[in-house]
Amino acid sequence: MSAGDPSVIPSALDWLEEGRRVALATVIQTWGSAPRPVGSQLAIDGGGNFLGSVSGGCVEGEVIAEAEEVLLTATQKTLVFGVEDGTAWKAGLACGGTIRIFVEPLEGGAGEGTGVLRQLAGDIAARRKVALVTELANRMRRLAHAPEDLGDDLAPALTEAFRLDRSMALPGRNGEIFINVFAPTTRLVIVGAVHVAQALVPMARALGYQVLIVDPRGAFATQERFGDVKIEHDWPDEALQAAGVDAATAVVALSHDAKLDDAALISALRSDAFYVGALGSRKTHAGRVERLAQAGITAADIARVHAPIGLDIGAQGAAEIALSIIAEITAVARGKGGAPR
Repeated sequence: MSAGDPSVIPSALDWLEEGRRVALATVIQTWGSAPRPVGSQLAIDGGGNFLGSVSGGCVEGEVIAEAEEVLLTATQKTLVFGVEDGTAWKAGLACGGTIRIFVEPLEGGAGEGTGVLRQLAGDIAARRKVALVTELANRMRRLAHAPEDLGDDLAPALTEAFRLDRSMALPGRNGEIFINVFAPTTRLVIVGAVHVAQALVPMARALGYQVLIVDPRGAFATQERFGDVKIEHDWPDEALQAAGVDAATAVVALSHDAKLDDAALISALRSDAFYVGALGSRKTHAGRVERLAQAGITAADIARVHAPIGLDIGAQGAAEIALSIIAEITAVARGKGGAPR
């Protein structure tokens, strides 16, 4: 997934449509123990309202104050905060790092390119990996969906950025260029609207995951039990196919109903889902393995299933089980998960 909140740019565009003046701040470079990764963004309107984060709260106040001048002058500026900077210490950046932040107006001025940003918002909504490439000196923007979109001089950098899902600044023919990679937001598909799912949903959403509940049992999957989370009442294999499970999707089968869980697992194991897990004991999973094999799932794919699901933290009760699940998903997403048990 991308470093920042993917809702920042779409929200900034909404503010522009409402007639607000809007500035966009982007972390373009970090050194040491920086509080937020490169690519993190903060949108600020003329009234001082803001969305997103560039430092986890350390220097937001200073950036918002600088954004007022950017909006008044319609001129971009680059800010630097570090532990040696008295202003940064006053603002609370005591983590030992240094950050560079590019602040630009999103209205007025040549080369603003909000049309490109609207195309970017469409790519984000469609879960397409895309890079926003900006020439910082003149704010000329373009989108790249593949390394060859940028020409031979920038293709190697974009190849690395896409491979690592990492945004980066680099020198260009007309000055510094910033490549901001937007990968699909991590999505969690929960099959089975059970008690554990109720505890799991807020944890996943707090981590920025998009959450989808799948359960054809109407009495279980209700908005009263899950609030505004998206719910699908189709059979799991149909719902997962319609959702378009991709490499940024985790699927967990929690229903305790073999018919539902097996359908979900068969569909998930035939997809690019980065994590597939199933609730149940080792004995329950042994029977599940036999059924999956009979359904034509290969041994290699069956081995992808994390079962019993979750990190072994001695979890008791729905909340702790949910904690173990989201911890394991996060570990796998960060390359620390190891092989399924």
